[in-house]
Amino acid sequence: MPVPIPGRVLGLIAGVIEREGDYVNHPNDPGGPTRYGITERIARASGYGGDMRTLPVAVAQAIYLDQYYEGPGFDRVARIMPDLAEELVDTGVNMGPAVAAAFLQRALTALNRQGRDYPDLKPDGRLGPVSAGALLAFKQKRGGQAETVLLRLVESFQGTRYVEICEARPASEDFLFGWIVNRIGNVL
Repeated sequence: MPVPIPGRVLGLIAGVIEREGDYVNHPNDPGGPTRYGITERIARASGYGGDMRTLPVAVAQAIYLDQYYEGPGFDRVARIMPDLAEELVDTGVNMGPAVAAAFLQRALTALNRQGRDYPDLKPDGRLGPVSAGALLAFKQKRGGQAETVLLRLVESFQGTRYVEICEARPASEDFLFGWIVNRIGNVL
């Protein structure tokens, strides 16, 4: 039975699925067979045993909700900065939720004015109450531009990581152009 997904979250997930596309099995993609951005490894770990070419969209949606929205704590972020949460989900799908969470933690620490606004965060990739508290304090301190600044900084980390991935594994250069076109600047 499909999991009911709230409207804005369903729209967020639909956007990720649209960017990811249908079934692919690119020889240079270490993720292997993938449908809607869900790798075979993630699908199997989530209990899906069928052919990846026929992974139902409802299964992909449920995996996104569990592992890329609620699981990493991006739902907490959404209550404070919904567009930032959308970026974190999108980054998490492409790089792993812990990487996206660590990007946010690094950004918040860099913007805390040497700890005067809130304490430094350990970039451990887990968004709990301390990270959510720092996010709320940042929003209260910086006001209307806070979310835009965090989005830009998280995307800066993301772009740098794409280049580092390609430098470490040249076969990934097949994907760099698409990553930049589809993943940087796609929120807001």
